[in-house]
Amino acid sequence: MAGASTKDVLMDFDEALERFEPVLGFEVHVELSTATKMFSAAPNPAAPGADSTVPNSFVAPVDMGLPGALPLVNAEAVRYSISLGLALGCSIAPSSRFARKNYFYPDLGKNYQISQYDEPIAFEGSVEVELEDGTTWVVPIERAHMEEDAGKLTHVGGATGRIQGADHSLVDYNRAGVPLVEIVTKPIFGAEHRAPEIGKAYVATIRDIVRSLGISEARMERGNLRCDANVSLRPRGQERLGTRTETKNVNSLRSVERAVRYEIQRQAAILAAGGTIIQETRHWHEDTGTTSAGRPKSDADDYRYFPEPDLLPVEPSFALIEELRAALPESPVAFRKRLQADYGFTDAEFRDIVNAGVLAELEETVAKGAAPAQARKWWLGEILRIANARGVDAGTLVSPLHVSELIALVENGDLTDRLARQVLEGVIAGEGSPEAVVAARGLKVVSDDSALIAAIDTALASQPDVLQKIKDGKVQAAGAVIGAVMKAMRGQADAARVRELVLERAQS
Repeated sequence: MAGASTKDVLMDFDEALERFEPVLGFEVHVELSTATKMFSAAPNPAAPGADSTVPNSFVAPVDMGLPGALPLVNAEAVRYSISLGLALGCSIAPSSRFARKNYFYPDLGKNYQISQYDEPIAFEGSVEVELEDGTTWVVPIERAHMEEDAGKLTHVGGATGRIQGADHSLVDYNRAGVPLVEIVTKPIFGAEHRAPEIGKAYVATIRDIVRSLGISEARMERGNLRCDANVSLRPRGQERLGTRTETKNVNSLRSVERAVRYEIQRQAAILAAGGTIIQETRHWHEDTGTTSAGRPKSDADDYRYFPEPDLLPVEPSFALIEELRAALPESPVAFRKRLQADYGFTDAEFRDIVNAGVLAELEETVAKGAAPAQARKWWLGEILRIANARGVDAGTLVSPLHVSELIALVENGDLTDRLARQVLEGVIAGEGSPEAVVAARGLKVVSDDSALIAAIDTALASQPDVLQKIKDGKVQAAGAVIGAVMKAMRGQADAARVRELVLERAQS
């Protein structure tokens, strides 16, 4: 009963948790932002500022699997991986080894992936994550291992963009060989109704850790950080674990939460009807909020791992490990507490920021010069409203730099809040920076008093009764004139300044 045919048959979430216990597991892939790739001297498209829009322009013989090309380990990627392992509370292996993972990879020219199997660089750790109500949850980490990313296939001619029904496929090797660290959790028990929330919080915490380490941009929408969510259910009171599914490459925090919830409801409906769960990978569909069957999930034996014969073991010195340990930044939980104190937000105000998933964006906006209160206002206000309406994460709509520039335009008096909202719409639509949108749309506030006075005199002349009321001391009557002036100026005037001038002109 598993698969696409039952994907829309869901059990109520609360009922599913009454009957079954969810067990979670997550595999998070982090693209490292080193200058070059994992095993070649080709430039790394995941490095900051890299433009890999031209297919097959960031490649070397090793990445394409050309005969005779030999891999060489990227030392900086090893350092990054050790730092990440330490930040995850892991032990660092005195010796770790690369292995060949044999599988048919049409987007890896070697037809195998260089990864780590039974000898990872880091193992046995844990991560403390903060949930929406401020409580914390400890997620156990099994391992973090180094490997290379695969390339990218584009299927042409089909209706769905998938290989089924396509006329042909195009391969881009730019991403092949990009350094990756895969972080694998142990099974997570006891999550219960908070399972979706824990998944979202865990991935957000991993994102915050790698950003604070400076080892990855961790932009999920760009594929710098990808999550595979494993979910299984077992009847209440049963010790044996249920069959798991693995929802692949979930690319937003919101989607992690939704995918976990969906799989719990889908699997519960199948099990309650007497069906069985197939151990398989599943695709997440952002537009419909559903998963669909991928391929049967392989076990380790199916990959025929064996030690990579072209690479020596990685044996970091004790001095290097301690050097990297000493350079670790504060933990995400400690960082949030410090940031809250620095910004002067209440617990409720700060929790709203964290729960909206815009803490990193807000911090960067403040670092670019915006006041914390103004940054919070825009990220939790208009930006979040648009994001919710579109069903996307707020951080994917606009950059912190552009938000800080927008705030500066308002603070300098060049824009009113109303005009700034129009400018924001233009920035999100891809019309350029805030200043470019202001120039193109002609939205700058009219600061020339002579232009305002001309509009005010016209409005007063057309409303003599209102003018008389103002002269008689009924200043609230000025509202009608102010409204007429703002309309004449297309909203491009400071209402407070217009009011001042209206009262002055009425008494002159």
